[in-house]
Amino acid sequence: MTLEMSVLGSESRSAASPRLTAPVSDASRDAVAASLAEIACGAGEILRRYHGGDCPHQLKPDGSPASLADMRSEEFIVAALNRLWPEIPVIAEETSCDAKAAELFFLVDPLDGTRDFLAGVPEYSVNICLIWNDRPIAAALAAPGLGRVWYAGSRALEAPVREGRLGEPRPISARSPPRDGLVALVSRCHGDAETDTCLDSLPIVLRRVTSSALKFGLLAAGEADVYVRCVPTMEWDTAAGDHILAVAGGWVVGPDGARLTYGHRGRFYRNGPFAAFGECGQAPSVHLPSACSSSYRDRQRAGEATREESAARS
Repeated sequence: MTLEMSVLGSESRSAASPRLTAPVSDASRDAVAASLAEIACGAGEILRRYHGGDCPHQLKPDGSPASLADMRSEEFIVAALNRLWPEIPVIAEETSCDAKAAELFFLVDPLDGTRDFLAGVPEYSVNICLIWNDRPIAAALAAPGLGRVWYAGSRALEAPVREGRLGEPRPISARSPPRDGLVALVSRCHGDAETDTCLDSLPIVLRRVTSSALKFGLLAAGEADVYVRCVPTMEWDTAAGDHILAVAGGWVVGPDGARLTYGHRGRFYRNGPFAAFGECGQAPSVHLPSACSSSYRDRQRAGEATREESAARS
């Protein structure tokens, strides 16, 4: 029996559990989060089979890649969610990115960091999140290439991943800012001047290059302090990490200093700029732009990158 059949079979047996309705209790949130973590681990095992090989892919209209691995992972996740909670709609990046939100709905990114995944970088993630109205209430974020998964309902946990299975979990919490300065997590592919300006205003001692949404997991686990993003992201990129970090004691805010909200079909589920902190007290110290800017990669693709930018990033 394949891993996918085993996981889906166990979910089918548990599908007789009570239907999820709002408001969702803490106990139910924790149970949902554990199930999402199991699903994310199963999807991660699918991705691992394609990682490091010549995975077929194509470019989407926005210039980002979509691969066969993305599709296979999403098919698995959506099938699992539909078996467990057929009444709850799923908004997923590849197949249902324009679906309509409801009071309860799932946001799914089956492979975050596809460009780095195709390049053989192990820092890619699987993101699954349950939203109630406009805020996350249960989530899982798996990093299959690193053998780690973070998840949260009413409490934040991390577990190892062994052969696509969830290991023994442990509680996690974000850390207070170190006295000698902050560790910032920065993107490998999506640098931009506005993000650099925001980070320059903070007491940063190290900029650690990290791909995908696993930045949120590292913040939640107390391994870094800040992640600023001023170039475009989608709601399925951030929702799971946002919730896990918030439950672990951190904070994700937009330009107005308020938490991010989700389910904005009218803006095609796009986020604005945001800053994620392990310590809530640091959030007001960053002045974000009111709207997203173009990343260096986007400017390079459009032929707008200057020689200075090219030299700085070479």
